[in-house]
This record gives sequence, C-alpha cells and structure tokens, in this order.
Amino acid sequence: MRTRSFAVLLSLAVLSIAVHAQTTSIVLHCPNLFDSVSGKMLGETTVVVSGERIEQVISGYQSPSGANVIEFPNQTCLPGLIDDHVHLTDEFTGNHLVEKLTLNPSDYAIRSTLWAKRTLLAGFTTVRNLGDGDYNSVSLRNQINAGWVEGPRIFTAGPAIGSTGGHADHTDGLNLELQGNPGPAESMINGPDDAWKAVRQHYKEGVDLIKIMASGGVLDLSSSADNPQLTQEEINAVVAAAHDYGYTVAVHAHGAEAIRRSVIGGVDSIEHGTFMDQRDMELMKEHSTWYVPTIYTAQFVTERAKISGAYPPQVAQKALKVGPQVIKTLAAAYKAGVKIAYGTDEGVYPHGQNWRDFAPMLQAGIPATYALQTATINAAELLKKDKELGSITPGKFADVTAVPGNPLNDISVMGKASFVMKAGTVYKQDGKELVWESPRD
Repeated sequence: MRTRSFAVLLSLAVLSIAVHAQTTSIVLHCPNLFDSVSGKMLGETTVVVSGERIEQVISGYQSPSGANVIEFPNQTCLPGLIDDHVHLTDEFTGNHLVEKLTLNPSDYAIRSTLWAKRTLLAGFTTVRNLGDGDYNSVSLRNQINAGWVEGPRIFTAGPAIGSTGGHADHTDGLNLELQGNPGPAESMINGPDDAWKAVRQHYKEGVDLIKIMASGGVLDLSSSADNPQLTQEEINAVVAAAHDYGYTVAVHAHGAEAIRRSVIGGVDSIEHGTFMDQRDMELMKEHSTWYVPTIYTAQFVTERAKISGAYPPQVAQKALKVGPQVIKTLAAAYKAGVKIAYGTDEGVYPHGQNWRDFAPMLQAGIPATYALQTATINAAELLKKDKELGSITPGKFADVTAVPGNPLNDISVMGKASFVMKAGTVYKQDGKELVWESPRD
C-alpha cells in the first residue's frame, strides 16, 4: 500500500489517501478543468473518483460526506496525458553505441523502471512503446500492471520490424564478425512470408501492437534517413497479419515514398513523417491515418548534431537534414486537416520530459486547445482506447494530471505537473512524489 512519510501525513491529514486500499471516494475540486472532448476549459468542477474509475463530473464544488477532498488552488486539471511514441527501455546517450555492446538486457530492464517512473511523474499516465530490444517493454508493462513497479500504463510493440540493413537492424554498422544474419525471429524481414512470421512471433511474445520501419532513420549508422526500406508487398503483408491478430500498425517513415506505401498498405499511424508531401497528406485524410510528429526530438538531435563528436558523422549529417523540416511538415499537415496524435520519441532525449512537444506545436500554428487534445482524446483514439482513456468522463479510468496556472495562457506549465493520478491511485500531489510501496509487500 502507498504510504506517506509522517511529516506529509501531518500536513495533509485531512486529505490523506490510502491509494491501494481505498474504501471511500476521492473528490477533486478543480478550479479549471480541460474538457478534451469539446476542447473547452471549464470552470470550477468536482470530479468524484471511486476505486479506479471516475464516478461523477459535476459543475461547481461539492463535497460528498466521507470523501477525501483534494483542492487544486490556481491549477488546471486535465485528463492523464498520453504519449503515443516512447522508448521506455532505452535512452540515447553520448555513450550509447558502447553501451549497446557492453550492457545486458537486464541492465536496460532495471534502468527502464526509473525511466517509467519519471514518465509517470511528468503527468503521462499512458504510453505507446514503439520499439525495444528483447521484448523487455513487455515485461515492464506486466510488472507495472502487477504493481511491482511505478509507471504509466503501457501499450507496447516490442521490437520494431524492419529489413536487413534498415533502421531496425541493430547489427547495421558493426563488423562482419558481429553482424550475423538476423531474420524474422529477430524482427528482420525480406519478403511477405517473413512479414507474417515476424508478426506471429510478436503475437507469441505478447505485444499490444506492431511497429515497422518503412524508411531509413536518423540515429542508425546507415547513410539515409528517408529512403524506402520496405516494399509495398512487405507492408501489405505486415498489415494483413497484424490486423488478423487485432493489432494496429505504427510505421516509422521519414520519406514521402515510404509514407505513401504505408498509407496505401493500411497502417494506422505515420511516425515522424518528416518529408510528407501534399499527396501523402491527402492519402492520409482519405485513409484516416494518424500523424505522430515527434517534434522536439527533431529539434533535440539537430542541436546535438552541431556539437563536435556528439554523434557519428553519418548520424550528424542526417540529423541536420531531418531536424529543421519536421515543424514545417507539422504546420502543413495541420492546415491540411490530417489527424494528429501526441508522440515524442522519448528515449532519444532524456525520459520524463514528454511535455516538450507542446511548445513546438504552438510554434507550428496549432492552437493550445488542439495541442492538449492531441495528448488526451486524440492519443486515446489512436490507441483505440478512447472509451477508457483520454477524457475526464464518468466510467473512464480515473487518470488525472494537474498543472499550475492555465496551459491555454502559458503552455510551458505542462512541464510542471503538480498532481498525478492513474486509475484512482495518487502518485504525486502538491508537486511532490508520494512515498510508494508495492502492494505485494
């Protein structure tokens, strides 16, 4: 059961919450509440939480008898935030390539518990994990669900599926003795038959969705970020297999041709989409394909690429080409009416900073209300979990984040989460992490 220190219990005696054995309702008095469905900021609102779910949302303040009441002076309540593109079991550092050769899967698994906690405390209660090694994010998801580890609700794709020598091939750039010949069991495909086998292997390992690499990427050791790396037939086969198993398909794609093939093939979302052209945008609208732009990551790698030795030369060259284009593409896609969901590529930059994509969205001409919707109801719709997540609505999971001030006036407050509740459990209050013990203890 979650406990607070004695000092915190004294200062918050009336509001104390036994979060894993709640016998009474929790009532949230929100002076501002963002309604993600309408895109409007509501005034004083009472949110009644019973167990893991939201029981009532009432205009004005009410205090049901016996309830634990939490006040949010000068704060804004929002639905628990959703990041639809993270890498919780990795973090790209200056020593990243050496670590890949010297660390074990268990090292990354242990580190991921800290990265997951940082993400949750930043106000992101749900994430879509798009790529790992050794299916370790499946284990992280399971341990969070079982109550052993603090972290967001995870929907994971496991390892990304790609082609030999492509962006998902982690042996790319290694010497011949280390390369080997990874195949579909290692998520490397060359042809439609391999695609079916790779998806079925992912099903066997317990993933929630499928991620494919349809184009080159920035941080691998190859020379191109945007060339197509999967054929139309391979993409078609992955999508057909994935949909047979009830999976959605997210696709990493920078180049216009890779995007076009992916949309025609029936994928559910385009990740990055750097060189998306007008034809791609029209196809995405026609096919109701989501766009997950990962803007801050592009800015981050661009700035790091300017530092001598921060990246290998071929990586730096690609970063300087890709980085400046993303915000231009986002502005054009928004104007064209492409559906946008929030995703950061967290792990390329340090974990726990998922909020950083909000400001660049506004720079691209996106209204603050829509930016907040991308990280709430839109992100939930992409996950096909909008009946459970994405808005503060009776019956949905009690996922609530609060920030100081009003993000519609100052979007930077999204980086200052003062309160975090996931499924009725409070992990952060008054800007302070609550002391937590596993319910298994």
